[in-house]
Amino acid sequence: MSEDLKDTLNLPQTSFPMRGNLVEREPKRIEHWAQTGVYQHITSRNKADGGPLFVLHDGPPFTNGDVHIGTALNKTLKDTILRYKRMRGFVCPYVPGWDSHGLPIEHKVMTQLKDEGKDLEPLQIRKACEQFANNFIEIQRSQFQRLGILANWDDEYRTIDPDYEAEELRGLAAIVEKELLYRSKKPVYWSIPCKTALAEAEIEYKEKKSPSIYVKFAVENPNQIGETGPLNLVIWTTTPWTLPANLAVAVGPEIEYVVATHHDEKYILAKDLAETVLEVCEMTGATIGDKFIKGSKLDKLIYKHPFIERSSAVVLADYVTTDSGTGLVHTAPGHGLDDYQTGLKYGLEVYCPLDDNACYIDDGQIPAELVGLSTLEIKGRAPANKGVLQIIEANGSLISLKPYTHSYPHCWRSKTPVIFRAMDQWFIALDKDGNRDQALAALEDVSFVPDWGRNRITGAVQTRPDWCISRQRSWGVPIPAFYDTQGQAWMSAEVIRGVAEKVRENGSNIWFEWGAEKILEGLALPADWPNPTELSLGRDTLDVWIDSASSQNAVLAKHPELARPADLYLEGSDQHRGWFQSSLWLGSFTHGNAPYKQLVTHGYIVKEDGTKISKSDGTKSKPQTSDSYIKQFGADVVRLWICSQDFRGDIPVSEKLIKNVGNTYRTLRNTFR
Repeated sequence: MSEDLKDTLNLPQTSFPMRGNLVEREPKRIEHWAQTGVYQHITSRNKADGGPLFVLHDGPPFTNGDVHIGTALNKTLKDTILRYKRMRGFVCPYVPGWDSHGLPIEHKVMTQLKDEGKDLEPLQIRKACEQFANNFIEIQRSQFQRLGILANWDDEYRTIDPDYEAEELRGLAAIVEKELLYRSKKPVYWSIPCKTALAEAEIEYKEKKSPSIYVKFAVENPNQIGETGPLNLVIWTTTPWTLPANLAVAVGPEIEYVVATHHDEKYILAKDLAETVLEVCEMTGATIGDKFIKGSKLDKLIYKHPFIERSSAVVLADYVTTDSGTGLVHTAPGHGLDDYQTGLKYGLEVYCPLDDNACYIDDGQIPAELVGLSTLEIKGRAPANKGVLQIIEANGSLISLKPYTHSYPHCWRSKTPVIFRAMDQWFIALDKDGNRDQALAALEDVSFVPDWGRNRITGAVQTRPDWCISRQRSWGVPIPAFYDTQGQAWMSAEVIRGVAEKVRENGSNIWFEWGAEKILEGLALPADWPNPTELSLGRDTLDVWIDSASSQNAVLAKHPELARPADLYLEGSDQHRGWFQSSLWLGSFTHGNAPYKQLVTHGYIVKEDGTKISKSDGTKSKPQTSDSYIKQFGADVVRLWICSQDFRGDIPVSEKLIKNVGNTYRTLRNTFR
C-alpha cells in the first residue's frame, strides 16, 4: 500500500481554514471580543498587576457622516499605540468621544430641510440637528467597532450631553471671571452662504483669481507737499467691493515717495514701485520727479472718495511695505484687521455697509446702483465687484484692471471665498495678563512627534489674533449673554455658573425654550443688573473649538479612570490650528498649563495624485469611507495597510493600493499557515 508523502513530513497541525474570509469572519471575532469583555478584562488585569496609568485622550470626530478613511487612520494609530502599551502592562483606559455641535452638522441639516421646503425656528433646527448627530454617532460607533477599536464604548463622551455643556459653560465663566472676554465690533471672517463668523481653524486657503485694480483718489490739498494742479493718490486692491468702505489711505512713515506725471495729471507712488506701476498701468511717456517725499510728510493729506461724497485723510502705518502694490494702502476699517487697528488709532468709524447676506445696504452713503448687490463670488465673479468697477470706469477713477491669481481664505464648509466683515462679536483677549506668553511657555513642557510639530503650533499661537468665539448659528452651546432694551450686553461669571447648573439639569435647549426671566429665576444677580423682565437672551452660540477643547475639563478632569494632563493627544496635522491649539488656550486659561504631555501628528489621507480628500468633497473622491474598504477587503487588511505607511507624511489611498496590501497579507498567511 503506497504511503502518502505528506504524512511523512513533520509539519505543525492547525485548524486555520485555507481561506481567510475576513469580511465574514471578522464580525464574529469582534462580537466574541464584546461578549467576553476583552477591553475590560485587559484593563482590569493590568490594574490588578499595579501597572502605571497611560491616558491617550480621544479627539472627538464630527458626527456628520460615515467614518472617513482619514479618521480610520487616526483611530487605528491610537488603537495600535494603546495595544502596545497594554502589552507592556500599562493601564490604558480609552474613552471615545463625539463632537456634535456646530456648522458642519447644521449646514447638512439646513441643506436637507431646504430641499424639503421646510423653514424651521431655531429650536426645531436644534432638535433636527440633534437627531442627525445621534444617528451618525450610532453609525460611526459601529464602524469603529468593525475596525476593531478596543474602547470603553459603554461610557463614551458627547459634546451635546448636558453634563458636558454645563462644564463648557463653567470654563467660559472662568474666562469671564478673569475679564478676558469682551464684545467689540471688529472685522471677522464671514462665510456668506453659512451666514456666520468663522474661526482661524475654519479657514482653508485656495488659489483664487481676483480683479486687480489701480485706482486714483484726487488730492484736495496738494499744496501741503508743495504741489499744484491735479494730484492723485494711487492705490492697488484685489477687492473692488471694499472701495465704498474706504475711510483712509495708509502710507509708510519711512518710505520715500515720488510724484509721477502722465499727460496733465500727477500721481503719488512709492519710489521703489513707481516704474513697475507705470509699466503695469501702461502709462507710456510718464515721467518720475526727482523730489523724494518721506511718508511722514503725507500725513493728513486730504483726498476725495472716487464716487462717494466723502473726504478722507492719509494716515501712517508701519505695516505698509514696497513689496507689492503702490506703497499706498486702501484702508477700510470694517474690512481688514490692519485697517481696523489703524482706524482705532485715528478714530475712524468701523464702517461696514453690508448685511448678513453680504449685500450692500441702503445707508444713505452707498450709491443706489450698488444697493442689494452681493459680494459673494459665483464662478469667480461677484455682482458687487462688477458694480463698483462699472462706476469707477465710467468716472475715470480706474487706471488699470487685470486678473490676479493669489492664495485667498475660503470657508471650510461652503468652499466659497470668505470676506472680512465688521460686526459685534464676542472675543477672548489672548494677550491680556500675559496669556499668550503663558500658552507658549506651556508648550515647553510638551514633547512632539514629529519634531516639526513644535514649530508649527508655536507659530500658530504667536500669530493668532484675539479669539472670536461667537457664532451666528442655532446648533451650539448658547453664549449666556443678556441684553437690555438699549442693546447693552450683560454677563457675569456667577450668573453663567448658575445657567450652567440649569443646563446640566435640563439641557441647553432651555435657552431657546425659556425666556430671560425663567432662566435667571433663583440666581443671585449682580447689584447693577437690570430687572430680568427688561432683559432678552442673546442668540449667538459658542465656537465649536470651545466645545472640543472643553473635553479636558468635562472628561479628562472628571472621568474616574482618566487624568489631566493626558499623556498623549494624537491627531492630524491640521489640528495645530484646531484642537491642539484651542485645547492649549483653554488649558492655559483654566489650569495654567497644557492638557497634554505629548503631541503626535499624522498626515492626511490623500488621493493617488496627492490632492486632499475630505468628507465635504462629496462624490468627487469616492470611495472615501473606511467602511467601503472594510466591506471589500476586511478590517485586518485596512489596518495592515494603515500600519504599513509612514504616518508622518501624507498617505495616498486607493482601492488598488489597499488590494495590493491584501494580496501580500494573504500570501504571507498561506506561507506560514
